[in-house]
Amino acid sequence: MVRVTGPYDVEAVRSEWIGQKTDVVPGRYPVEYDSIRRHCHMVEDTNPLFLDPEYGRQSEHGAVIAPPVMTRYFAGAGVWPPSSDNQGSLLLSVPTRGERNINLNTEWEYLQPARVGDHLASQTEVTDIYEKSIKLDPRSVWVVTETRITNQDGELVAVGTNTLCTHRTPEQVEAEEGERPL
Repeated sequence: MVRVTGPYDVEAVRSEWIGQKTDVVPGRYPVEYDSIRRHCHMVEDTNPLFLDPEYGRQSEHGAVIAPPVMTRYFAGAGVWPPSSDNQGSLLLSVPTRGERNINLNTEWEYLQPARVGDHLASQTEVTDIYEKSIKLDPRSVWVVTETRITNQDGELVAVGTNTLCTHRTPEQVEAEEGERPL
């Protein structure tokens, strides 16, 4: 997060940042059977929709599908090699009072399965910014983002909402508010 010292106008930040979006970032890898198989063996998931190509072909999906938890993996740019996309940097660019972050909530809604061969992409948007008091900081700033994952046909596959709380240290609160929290 970008820490603002001095006066902080949450309404001005809301006006500037709500609606800001990352670029559409294509997933680095297509949805592929071997990654699904390795994941399922690791977590001991024996669902034939994830593991059996013949079963997948005969199912309503027509192919092996990815476990929902893997959707984000296939929609991501991956960690290596580093990429120059702005995925993630949008959230960290929002100006706030504090420099300490607590990821409070992540919720995903899976709207349709990701099938082997699909190419997924994601885009994240800042959807809300507000102040809320917590014990550590009476004026902590909360940032809500929504990530939309689509397939190669532009169909919505999943929507994720993330809520991040950023707060000041007790020393920063005391210096700026005149009293130490807690």
